Amino acid sequence: MPPEVPHYRSLATPLVKSSPPSSPESQFSIPVGRKYFKGNKSMAIPGRKLIPSVVFILACISILRLLRIAITTSPSAPLPPTLQHTCSTPSPACEKAPSHTPSNQTAQQKIAADEPSLTKKEFKLLSDLIKRKAPCNLLVFGAEPQYLRLSSINSGGTTILLEDDPDKISAARAKSNTTQIYKIDYQTPAKKAYKLLEHARKSPACAPNPEMLQNSSCKLALKNLPREVYELEWNVVVVDGPSGHSPEAPGRMGAIYTASMIARAGNTTDVLVHDVDRTIEKWFSWEFLCDENLVASKGKLWSFRISVHDHSFHAHLEDCCRCHDMFLSMNKSRACRSRSLSSRGGRFKVQREYKQLYIRHA
Repeated sequence: MPPEVPHYRSLATPLVKSSPPSSPESQFSIPVGRKYFKGNKSMAIPGRKLIPSVVFILACISILRLLRIAITTSPSAPLPPTLQHTCSTPSPACEKAPSHTPSNQTAQQKIAADEPSLTKKEFKLLSDLIKRKAPCNLLVFGAEPQYLRLSSINSGGTTILLEDDPDKISAARAKSNTTQIYKIDYQTPAKKAYKLLEHARKSPACAPNPEMLQNSSCKLALKNLPREVYELEWNVVVVDGPSGHSPEAPGRMGAIYTASMIARAGNTTDVLVHDVDRTIEKWFSWEFLCDENLVASKGKLWSFRISVHDHSFHAHLEDCCRCHDMFLSMNKSRACRSRSLSSRGGRFKVQREYKQLYIRHA
C-alpha cells in the first residue's frame, strides 16, 4: 500500500495579530472602504437597467436620420397610371394637378435648356468645320447657347438661327445682338414620322428640287422660313431643332428634309444632324442625306457632305423603297429582293432597324 502522506501544511507561520476584546459598539462599525463598496454595488443595479433604454433611443435616432436622408435624396414618385391616363388629354382634372407632378413639363424643359446640347467632342467637330470654312453661310435649326459661339467663329459670314421656343429666343437675343434669330413654327408632331416617310417615297413632289422648295406640295417641306433661307447658298446647315423629345412634340422630319434640299442647291454643303441616337433623326438622315455621304461622326452628331452633282438621293431612295416594300408587300420579285439585300454590307442591320421602326409606328 502507498505510504500515508501527511496533509500539506505551510511552513510559513501565519501572523496572528491579537486584538483587544471587541466592544458591542465595534461589532456594528463597518470600515469605510467596505461601506463605500456596498454603496457602489447598490448603485450599479439601476445603471444596467438603463442600458437597453439608451440603446433603443440611439437606434430610433439612427433610423429617423436614415429615413430623412432617403426622403430628401429620392426622386419624386411618378403619377399613378390612372392620373397619367387622365392627363394625357385636356380635362378639368388635369388643370387641378399639382405643379410638381411630371405632367407639368415646363420645369423639366427649363432644366434641360440649361444643359449643353452638344458635348465637348461634338462641339469641337462642328467648330473645327466652321473654322475651316469661315467666313461662310451658316444655317442652324435650333438656338442653343453653344450655337451663339459659332457666330463669333464665323466672323464676316452669315449666321442664322431658326427656333420655335420663345424662351430660347429671348435668352439667345439677350446674349448676342449680332446673330440673326428667327422664330418659326413646326406643325407636325414626331408621332407622324412614319406616315410622312411613306408619303415622301410615294409622292413625286418630294423628289430633290431645291428651286421648288418654297412652293413644294411635299408635306415635309418647310415653306414658312425667312426669305434669306431660300435665297442664300448655304455652306453649313445644322439640324438640332425642334426638340422632338416626345411623340406629341414637333419632330425634326421637315427640318432634315429641308436641309437636304437646301444642301443640294449649292456647290458643296455640309449638313450636321444631332441626336442621331433617336429613331427619327437616324432614319430621316439615312433617307434624305444618305449614309454614303457621311464623312464624320462624333457622339450623337453626324456630318454629311452633299455636292451639287450628288445623285445618291435617287439611288438611295430607290433602294430604301425596295427595303420598305419587303416588309409591306409580299408581291415584290425575287430579283428586286436580292438586289436590296446585297446592295451594301451593312444592309441587314438597316433592314432590322427599319422593321422595328415599322412595328413601332404602324
